[in-house]
Amino acid sequence: MLRWEYALLVRRRQPRIDETGWELVYTWYGPDGAVLDVSPYGDTALAHLNRAGTDGWELVSVTEDGNMQGSAELHRYHMKRVLRAVAPRPRLRNLGRAGRRAPTG
Repeated sequence: MLRWEYALLVRRRQPRIDETGWELVYTWYGPDGAVLDVSPYGDTALAHLNRAGTDGWELVSVTEDGNMQGSAELHRYHMKRVLRAVAPRPRLRNLGRAGRRAPTG
């Protein structure tokens, strides 16, 4: 049975604080709970999606926040990939008291 792990790439288009115009900010929410600003890795959503694809991530769906009107945009790219199986630890056999025999008699 396949097991999946999930991640989220969020694209925010927001007004710049120090200048006129807009900026795009990309944030990666990883399956381990990590939240990373990945904006320096690309300036388009396609650049980020292609980068995630090379790491085995598959795009599942895209949502847009309809509540953010006029001053900002928010897009969520929902990703999944097959969870790599963790190799089971070798089991130790119960050898009991090696080399001793039960008394007879």
